[in-house]
Amino acid sequence: MKTIGMLGGMSWESTVSYYKAVNEGVKQALGGLHSAKIALYSVNFEEIEKLQRVGDWDKAGVILGEAAKSIQAGGADFLLICTNTMHKVLPQIEEQIDIPVLHIADATANKLIEDGISKVGLLGTAFTMEQDFYKRRISEKFGIEVIVPEHEEREVVHRVIYDELCQGQILSESREQYINIIDNLRRQGAEAVILGCTEIALLVEQQHTQVALYDTTKIHAEAAVKQALSN
Repeated sequence: MKTIGMLGGMSWESTVSYYKAVNEGVKQALGGLHSAKIALYSVNFEEIEKLQRVGDWDKAGVILGEAAKSIQAGGADFLLICTNTMHKVLPQIEEQIDIPVLHIADATANKLIEDGISKVGLLGTAFTMEQDFYKRRISEKFGIEVIVPEHEEREVVHRVIYDELCQGQILSESREQYINIIDNLRRQGAEAVILGCTEIALLVEQQHTQVALYDTTKIHAEAAVKQALSN
């Protein structure tokens, strides 16, 4: 079994979901008392969020690159960046390590292709929804059209992530707002919606909507288990 490197803490609430999903996946595959071999580095999200807010992605990339080096030194065979947004600084992280990175957008897009999805809605932080580092990768590398909510809806999605979900708050009124936004994406032709922030699945689950939801945390963890158990 390969050792999975996990760069987490962004936020720690979603890193808990990663840790649980990866270990459950290994146990399901191998049975008995098997669990995943993991090298985990959890950063202080307060530091990262402040850099996000002022647009200092270079410094954030330095911090995460150093963390990734520690994960590699801890014996990891490959790396998961346990957040969608911080894949923005993937090039800086990759410069610091020799092990491969299992990209969250690639894992998600492969699942979409497998299910025959050609047009998908994307929810996430404002950075993920509005900038090209994530959407372009899915559209150009995999040929899937990506659409995002309108400006005011993006503000709602972003606010709920940082002010509520990253603070451990799960509010029913916010869930209703998200469900309405998901329905609007469906009306614009989205065949499914990517939960493109690792905290969103804490709020919205498949039982809450008839629109197919793609939980990036779950998909990323499943891909990690598959890679860890491959020869």
